Amino acid sequence: MLSRFAPLVPLALVTLLFGCAAHSPVSQQAQQQQAKNSGTAQSSVLYQQALEQEEAATEKELADFSGGKSYQLPVLADSILERGMSLIGTRYRFGGTSEAGFDCSGFIGYLFREEAGLNLPRSTREMINVDAPLVSRSKLKPGDLLFFATNGRRGRVSHAGIYLGDNQFIHSSSRRSGGVRIDSLGDSYWSKTFIEAKRALAMAPTAAPSIVTARK
Repeated sequence: MLSRFAPLVPLALVTLLFGCAAHSPVSQQAQQQQAKNSGTAQSSVLYQQALEQEEAATEKELADFSGGKSYQLPVLADSILERGMSLIGTRYRFGGTSEAGFDCSGFIGYLFREEAGLNLPRSTREMINVDAPLVSRSKLKPGDLLFFATNGRRGRVSHAGIYLGDNQFIHSSSRRSGGVRIDSLGDSYWSKTFIEAKRALAMAPTAAPSIVTARK
């Protein structure tokens, strides 16, 4: 009986070896693909964790900056922006700080003083230097101050506005463009001249108005 199957043994061994040789590379590729997928998933998790940590750090920075004061940023922002919207069409006036006419910093100063009890520096060059948290363009919230270089000098502030949300901002633009108006931060002109944003409302007092000074 055994002798009858003896000639088949070498053939069976060859077939088995051939099968292992044929499937070994496929198995190795599968392992490599599995390792690659595992590495990608791990990288995605680490990236998400880094974003969450960054956001938490920003919120902590704002909380620390405010000294634990329970300022109502969204409420103040709504009040400022509602008042600002009611002034759309008010004429531009160089040096103006009242409803008779505003320049860009005069408009911002008026709203923050009247609605938040916050006295900001008079000029844009001083205003951009207030000791308030910087905000990245992707993290803007209503009420944040926006600063622009519109005089052709790269990086030198010459204009400012207040972020509304949905990539829109309100400002006292110029005499030629009609004074207080709304524009889009996504427009090529404003996007190109944008410098930075600051969350000045983080400095708002809880009771009596205070004077905000520029950084030395």
